[in-house]
Amino acid sequence: MNICFMALFSSMIGLVFGKTGNTIMTNSDSASPQAHQSLNRLAHEASPYLKLHADNPVDWYPWGDEAFAKARKEDKPIFLSIGYSTCHWCHVMARESFASQEIADLLNKYFVSIKIDREERPDIDQLYMTSYQAIVGEGGGWPLNVFLTPELKMFTGGTYFPPIAKGGRIGFNQLLINISQAWAKDGDKIKTHSEQNYAILEQKFKQDASEQTQIDDDLVQQAATQLESYLDKENGGWNPQGPKFPEVSNLNIMLRAYKASGNKAYLNAVILTADKMLYGGIYDQLAGGFHRYSVDGEWLVPHFEKMLYDQAQLVDLYLDLWLITQNPQYKRIVEETADYVMREMQHEQGGYYSAQDAQSEHKEGKFCCWTTAELAEVLTKYEYHVVVNYYGLSEEGNFYDFSDPEALKNQNVLSIVAEKYFLDNALDQAFLDSAKAKMIKIRARRVPAATDDKVLASWNGMMIAAMARAGVILNQPEYSRSAQQAYEFILDKLWDDEQQELNHGWCDEVVNDSQQASSYFAMLRATRTLYQTTLEPNYLDMAIILADTAYPLFVDEEQGGFYESADTADVVLRLKGNYDGAIPESGSVASLEYRILGEITGKASYVAIAKRSIMANSATLTKQPHSLSYLLNTVDYEQSQQQHLVITGEESLERSALIQVSMQSYQPNLVIMGNKGQVDEFSQSLVNIDNLATAYLCTDQHCNAPANNALALQSLLK
Repeated sequence: MNICFMALFSSMIGLVFGKTGNTIMTNSDSASPQAHQSLNRLAHEASPYLKLHADNPVDWYPWGDEAFAKARKEDKPIFLSIGYSTCHWCHVMARESFASQEIADLLNKYFVSIKIDREERPDIDQLYMTSYQAIVGEGGGWPLNVFLTPELKMFTGGTYFPPIAKGGRIGFNQLLINISQAWAKDGDKIKTHSEQNYAILEQKFKQDASEQTQIDDDLVQQAATQLESYLDKENGGWNPQGPKFPEVSNLNIMLRAYKASGNKAYLNAVILTADKMLYGGIYDQLAGGFHRYSVDGEWLVPHFEKMLYDQAQLVDLYLDLWLITQNPQYKRIVEETADYVMREMQHEQGGYYSAQDAQSEHKEGKFCCWTTAELAEVLTKYEYHVVVNYYGLSEEGNFYDFSDPEALKNQNVLSIVAEKYFLDNALDQAFLDSAKAKMIKIRARRVPAATDDKVLASWNGMMIAAMARAGVILNQPEYSRSAQQAYEFILDKLWDDEQQELNHGWCDEVVNDSQQASSYFAMLRATRTLYQTTLEPNYLDMAIILADTAYPLFVDEEQGGFYESADTADVVLRLKGNYDGAIPESGSVASLEYRILGEITGKASYVAIAKRSIMANSATLTKQPHSLSYLLNTVDYEQSQQQHLVITGEESLERSALIQVSMQSYQPNLVIMGNKGQVDEFSQSLVNIDNLATAYLCTDQHCNAPANNALALQSLLK
């Protein structure tokens, strides 16, 4: 972001990140009395991530008024550290710095220290990540360690800091000394400059939103062409040297561009990427499910954490590829991933957990990796031969954790290097199957990676939608039941019917009552998907409630688009998302949901909200369309022939059969709806033919001949 910020002041920059200053002596008298207790305030928090820091000697506060008041009363800067439970470098810094009494003494004497789980407060994370990128001018990452004025305005910060200077990075202990000295000398100047910087930021964001331009008719094709040109032609995905993330929003828009144009280069790019991922180490070849990203450019060595949002998006992607290609490998991946989520990531009452850690017994990948010596002990000679060749294993291993001073040696990540050979050889396939069964049993006896058992409405919304689709498309009722159970869990635990509010998270019977755009709009998508996969009007009713409730909380009525956070005192600058990354921006999701809901209900106000969102982002879309690749779904819908399929009647086997047939082809812009409940008046007027559930394929209010059996509908949708 090219913003000409006023300098904090040159002497401070040199003091904070330059040469070391005078040493500040620390002793037991300088530390808070809390530092001597076995547990700090975070022991009372529900977040598993915050609880990991409960035994630190740092006098941590959770984000909230108590910490803010202390900072204002004592005129101290706030040290804000943001991370999450499966963050590798968060664990490293916790071990090296936050467990250190020397560093804790500095923090406790000169700062008010706050810990945030970024998954609990994504709006706060976005605010300070954006502030960091704009003010410091670096890309950012986690842990995010920033320093705020008592008025919650950031003035400097960084990501990971070693405890003492190393590799050209200032030591965290010296950084704290430098900042405390700068604050003592020039605290008022720091406050003034931070206020000025945020005023500039706010003005810049308003100016960006006011820049609107005409959207090209071929914008989706432009984005797909750009993405295809940047593609790693050998291994798929982007960034050939790594790290590589799935970037599902990019892959989805390429599939839409293929559907609209027939350009197979787009489809082939998605297939290449999907195939490399499913054969690579980023996919858990034994248990199913995807790790977060690969550290290399070949999808081989992952960062081993598993995030719920990745499972959701990749289930959706491989479902679409299954519909387009009928390749059984894609169906297998959907089923294995869905089975993994239900087995390991679903609460007994229905909600989906957030993540599983990369570390087991404090070692990255220990739960998932193998040495050849270990396998030689437990497999028969020929099983061993097959496994080593199938997964490409070696005695020296293919993974070493260079961030760990005592890393495990000779570790192998499983990736498929000989898939075709074994599919063609029934005997070797039998040996492979028997070996995998043994390996699964052995792995089950290992100390598992920790599960972050927070239930977030946002990520649950993503997984509910994916599971609901998988249940109907693959005719797997257990997936549909899983989605419905998770939905009921969210309504029971997080929807406040009296206040008409959707709270963000739940953990161990404690509710996180922050209002997050990501939760409202992901659950809007989930509810709309459940409606379209069942045609039960109660789901449509709830979708309308969520849409209407979210509007005053998050819609920018002045310039269009959606804020990520509600208007609350602890958010000093409300932001809108401008990049569809690992998770699509809330505004991008919202735009499509309001547009589809407008089609189903006939409410012009919903359509207008979606169109204004596109215009609010038109400058970004025109300059760099693929940066908002999920928002392009709405653009694609607007620029395509808009069709809806109305299936009439009450719940019945015939209606269920028609719903299933309607979802057996890749038609991303086809809106499926019923004729009951709060649908538009025209759809309500459509009736059963011969007392059977009947499907009407309509463009505007002009419909094809009705179909009241599966074969007739199949023919209609070709």
